[in-house]
Amino acid sequence: MALRLEGLELRQDDFVLRADLGFAPGLTAVIGPSGGGKSTLLAAIGGFLDPAAGRITWDGADLAGLPPARRPVATLFQDHNLFPHLTVAENVGLALSPRLRLSGPERARVSEVLGRVGLDGLDTRRPAALSGGQQSRAALARVLLQDRPVVCLDEPFSALGPGQRADMLALAAEMLAGRTVILVSHDPDELRDVAAAAVIVDDGAARGPFETGALLADPPPDLARYLGRA
Repeated sequence: MALRLEGLELRQDDFVLRADLGFAPGLTAVIGPSGGGKSTLLAAIGGFLDPAAGRITWDGADLAGLPPARRPVATLFQDHNLFPHLTVAENVGLALSPRLRLSGPERARVSEVLGRVGLDGLDTRRPAALSGGQQSRAALARVLLQDRPVVCLDEPFSALGPGQRADMLALAAEMLAGRTVILVSHDPDELRDVAAAAVIVDDGAARGPFETGALLADPPPDLARYLGRA
């Protein structure tokens, strides 16, 4: 199965982003300057923004009109989308049951993934009692449990230190293996380690995908300026 953006045009006020490309299974990084449209692109794929033109397809089927909950897409935005009145375990459990009617094995899965992201013993806390990094890991845990073939991650590890960021990235790559994962990142080293492909979003267009190693070894002028190599 493949995710395709066909003649896509996204508009927000006077901002326009165009894309005509596809995402294969595996991890594709999305890179570009702030304000270039990376989050806008993920919002459209997830169903939070309607295209002005073109279409988004999954396995050839047009996703137009499908709300986020009915799309084959799980999205993790920068603000984590944790519900403040629910505990950490309940926020994560929403991935398995929107009504939080979890079976014993499902509760065990929630506990397991909380352990994998380093939140052992914090399951009864509410988001306000967590640090920014802990909130980002709780949100990641929920996405890891969602059974969606496409996963969009919008700078999910920006609140973490370098070591923990590397650990969470490796965990996401392990648990999401075989899915189509789209990761927005500002860290070239992060891209080189985990993403076989990369898409550049800049100057009103999304371009690619490119082979990540080759792209970073010899970036085009706009990407070189963004990376501070020009």
